[in-house]
Amino acid sequence: MANYIEPKVLKGFRDFLPDAEIVRRSLIENIENSCRSFGFVPIDTPVMEYAEILLGKSGGETEKQIFRFKDNGERDVALRFDLTVPFARFVALHRADIVFPFKRYHIGKAWRGENTQRGRYREFIQCDFDIIGSDSVSSDFEIILLIRTVFKNLGVDVNINVNHRGLFNRFLTHIGQSEKSVEILRTVDKLSKVGENKTRESLTELTGDTNAQKILEFIGAKGNFTEVLDRITELSGGPSAESQRLSSLHEYMRDTCEDTECEPFVLNPSITRGLDYYTGVVFETFLKEMPDIGSVCSGGRYDNLAGLYSKEKDSISGVGTSVGLDRLLAALESLNKLPHVNRCKTAVACVDGEKSGQYQAFAQKLRKEGISCEVFTDPCGEKNLVKQFVLAEKKGFSYVIITDGDSSVITLRDLAARKNIDTNISGIIEKLRENI
Repeated sequence: MANYIEPKVLKGFRDFLPDAEIVRRSLIENIENSCRSFGFVPIDTPVMEYAEILLGKSGGETEKQIFRFKDNGERDVALRFDLTVPFARFVALHRADIVFPFKRYHIGKAWRGENTQRGRYREFIQCDFDIIGSDSVSSDFEIILLIRTVFKNLGVDVNINVNHRGLFNRFLTHIGQSEKSVEILRTVDKLSKVGENKTRESLTELTGDTNAQKILEFIGAKGNFTEVLDRITELSGGPSAESQRLSSLHEYMRDTCEDTECEPFVLNPSITRGLDYYTGVVFETFLKEMPDIGSVCSGGRYDNLAGLYSKEKDSISGVGTSVGLDRLLAALESLNKLPHVNRCKTAVACVDGEKSGQYQAFAQKLRKEGISCEVFTDPCGEKNLVKQFVLAEKKGFSYVIITDGDSSVITLRDLAARKNIDTNISGIIEKLRENI
């Protein structure tokens, strides 16, 4: 077979069979509904951009992982590695068409050429929601509250870890290490991956033993939200606009916590986010029942990111977050907490191919009543209905309807009970509503 091509999928990429894709779509719909409940609106952007757009201020590991190439017109292009940078370009390009503050959500694929691992792939779906055009602490809080709402609606308990990049930078200035802030931030960002000893070694090499100890003391502050805030405020040289912002966030958290319980929110000074464009409050979200899988939702404030693509002098501040859908799916599957899916459970048998129109007309009556229904299209004849019963069971259906299209007597086959029920259209609807 000289023309044979082996069917295979690239490493880090996947096919999704119906059962898996239905669950994934259900999860996306759940997140979309949460976003819409807060007044956020959807947008979309191209999967491919000019490389200079995507690499404008990403730097670091991202530049090494980006899928970049020359297209047929010899243009330097790349696949988007996240949805935030394309959003910044989107805002700059459509600034005149947007009403600020602009609250958007965007769910789509992104690509990174990184090593694959559990819940992490080279092609993946991100679910982003942002508020741009507002620098208020209220916007920071709304994003954090939306994170909490998304996971609460999924029936999942989380810890939302919060910090402020500006306060950490203020601390670095206080100890005379501001010029190395980028390298220090990236080193601290890897703390959970490499451990404290490795982080200490890297920080010592960067800043010396004394400063490394001070940094570890700052990012290792322990206690409740107020105790940690007091400690890192002291270490950064005293009260500041950044510490006051965190204090306000904590106040809003308490206002929305039930029974004065603020357990979902944790002030964690080691959360820094490695990307350069974050400038203010940052946050990462961990599943309480599976913290080892890593953050399933992270983000922060990115003041004037859109300014890279705009000639306007006034900056546009934004804050947002991204849900790693694939990692979240892997975790929910392990926890047996995948979202419930209302799948089609009913089929209309095809006894006579000449009556396909009548079968569809009958199915339409059920659909108008909110009952999903598939019509089988290949006739088997009355003597071979069992073939369609087997097909229905393979598809996960519960019932098969046998009708000539206009008869007042209709047969409903209960596949689990292996019995037939003779009834009419009203009886069919009542039975299906009761059991599906």
